[in-house]
Amino acid sequence: MKASAARVAFRNQLASKTCVYPASVFDPISGRLAQDTGFEVGMFAGSTAAMSVLAAPDLIVLTLGELAEQARRICRASSLPILVDADHGYGGVLNVRRTVEELENAGIAALTIEDTLLPTPFGASGKAALIPVEEGVAKMRAALAARTDPLLTIIGRTSAPQITDMADTLARTKAYEAAGVDAVFLVGVKTWEQLAEIRAALKVPVLLGNAAQVLMDRERLGGLGVPICLQGHQSMAAVVQALHSTYRALRDGVELPADSLAPQALMQQVSRAALYEEWLAPPGG
Repeated sequence: MKASAARVAFRNQLASKTCVYPASVFDPISGRLAQDTGFEVGMFAGSTAAMSVLAAPDLIVLTLGELAEQARRICRASSLPILVDADHGYGGVLNVRRTVEELENAGIAALTIEDTLLPTPFGASGKAALIPVEEGVAKMRAALAARTDPLLTIIGRTSAPQITDMADTLARTKAYEAAGVDAVFLVGVKTWEQLAEIRAALKVPVLLGNAAQVLMDRERLGGLGVPICLQGHQSMAAVVQALHSTYRALRDGVELPADSLAPQALMQQVSRAALYEEWLAPPGG
């Protein structure tokens, strides 16, 4: 029931004429805090997953099992609809099916499957490339076929705007729409003109990531049929900076300022301490 409610809420946002910025979440505490502070959607990205689970860069060294288990922990701790960046589906077409199965069972609301060539081949010098559109379509179809709950949202993702050109972007997104995805996720759109051309070619909702700063206008995005636009993953950077500063101060014996620490009331809120006390109380006590 909890997963179903989150999936319905996510689909309602997809159909909305209002654009929201999702919270970048990466563990149970961040997911719960995002819910408590009023975010409509949480985004669990491959980069923050690698950092939170392995303290590693976003180079596809995280396994599907590790991603799914962390997603399960996040979903357990909150009712926030979670959109998961499932990268390339952790392999080929058959791996995409397994990815959808595991993430659906983890309780997420939506996931993206992208057409980037991953992991980056040896000797590629960090240059991103895309798989053939035919293979991308096969991956989208595999993801859709693996879904058992029709409420789970499957999103086709491409970085074509920042890797190839507009013609390729349109060809890929139209092909993924024709395959049946619920929405498309575009990385690297730079101008309103590009976005307008893409929207004119598609009927499904468009989500944006790594969009140019000039596009960060939620009212205008909502009017163009962009219900979700990522702001990036500042929350992870903020946590790393806070921990680094705190550990350095504690190691040096420096007293931490009170306003740098969460008050006890917030710690009790995020841990749901009152509920645990209630469960421990004897009946009629």
